Formats: sequence, C-alpha cells, structure tokens
Amino acid sequence: MIRHDDAPVQVIQSTRPRPSIGRGDAIRGLVVGGTLFLGAILLGYLVFGTPFLHQFTPSPRPQGMEILTGIAAWSFALTAPAGFGLVGAVRLATVLDRATSRPRLTPAVKMAAHLGEDCVVAARVVLPDGRMIPEIVVGPFGVAIIESLPPEGACRNQGMAWEARTHDGRWVAIENPLERAARDADRVRRWFGDHDRDFVVKVHAALVTNDKAVARTPGCAVIAEDQIPAWLNALPVQRSLTADRRERIVSYLRPGH
Repeated sequence: MIRHDDAPVQVIQSTRPRPSIGRGDAIRGLVVGGTLFLGAILLGYLVFGTPFLHQFTPSPRPQGMEILTGIAAWSFALTAPAGFGLVGAVRLATVLDRATSRPRLTPAVKMAAHLGEDCVVAARVVLPDGRMIPEIVVGPFGVAIIESLPPEGACRNQGMAWEARTHDGRWVAIENPLERAARDADRVRRWFGDHDRDFVVKVHAALVTNDKAVARTPGCAVIAEDQIPAWLNALPVQRSLTADRRERIVSYLRPGH
C-alpha cells in the first residue's frame, strides 16, 4: 500500500489490485515479445519475399501427399507470421502497460482537497474475506463507503435487474450496485465490530454516478462525484466515536495491519 500526504486529508492508497511488474519479469516479457515479433517479420519475409513457397505449388496432377504437403505449407505461410506478430505485440503492450500504469484515482481521492482535515480516505481496501471495497472514508460521521457505477454504456438497469456489457458486446446479469454497496457497508461494519465488540461504528454507503435515473435506496445514497464533500458533511456526527476509537479504525486501514 502507498500512502499519499500531498492532500489536506490523509489518503491511504492500495496498489494490490494492480501490482507493478518486476524488473526480471519486464525483461523476460520484452525478450519474449520482441522475439515473437521479430520472428513474425522474418517468417513474413521468408514466405512472401523469397521463392520458398514455390516448391509447395502443386503440379498439374498432384498426388495425395503432395496435396497435403501443399495445404500444410500454405496454411502455415498464411497464419504463422500474423499469429507470431499478434502474440508478440500483445506481450509487448502488456509489459509496457504494467510498467507505466498507475492506480486510477477513486472519486473520494480525487475530491480529497475538498474534504475536511478530520477525514481519512482509504482506497481499494481488501477485507479479510477477500472482498475489495473501492473506498472507505473515516470522519466525524463514522465510516462511509463509496462505490462507483460503471461508465455509461458499460451497464444498464432493466427494471429490477442490472446488466453489464462484456468485451464481445453481450449483456450479462450483475449484482444490483445499490444493494452491493449496502451489503458492503454491512461487511465493513462487521469487520470493525470484530476488532471492537464494545463499539458499533455507523457505516454509510453511497453510489457515485451521473445517471439521474438511478434512485437512492434506504441503504445507499446516490450522488455525483462533485457531491461527495457535501454528502459527507451532511452526515450526522457520531458522538460516541472518540478520537481513540477513530484512530483505532484508521489503524486497520494502514499498511501492514
């Protein structure tokens, strides 16, 4: 986990969901990808730049083995260079992407400069059961979890059902984002409760989206990204959350806990 101290509030940012690539893996990936790509170029030259394929051109009256050999040679010639080149290019692109990428900023982290100094934002928190919570904000109100609806066009609401678009354009059923956020709030509440059974922290949930058609539920608010500071400020103060209890909750979110 990486800690950022360049904002008015403390921000704890996790990189576990997208680990960086090691130097050894990067070198191996570049070598393998580069070899495949160069191999594709050499194969392409051998196939189309030399008389190599002429020897596999069938005679006017080809025999069975000659036909099979010709089919195999031409199939290899037409598919191997493109296949090697595609695999090599994908390998190189993957290595470069992992080597240069940085974790995407979550909504509350982006709005950290507008939050009060008494707030702490933790991004991409992995619970003991393996569930990843996109954002947890600790403040005078207790705890708030903030989740985001996928971009417009990536998901849709069909009555009581929600669907997400896959890479091949199909729509598949997904968990209701509002219900998921409410259940995640319960998970976080139980997680903190396991550490301190004498105190129950209030946990609020919000879904960030610009879709006006998405309505809030009793267990989850619906807000735009720029409304996060106002929503947090409007939450009622939990007076039983003392400074010691607040620091204890924050300690669970810190690296190495």
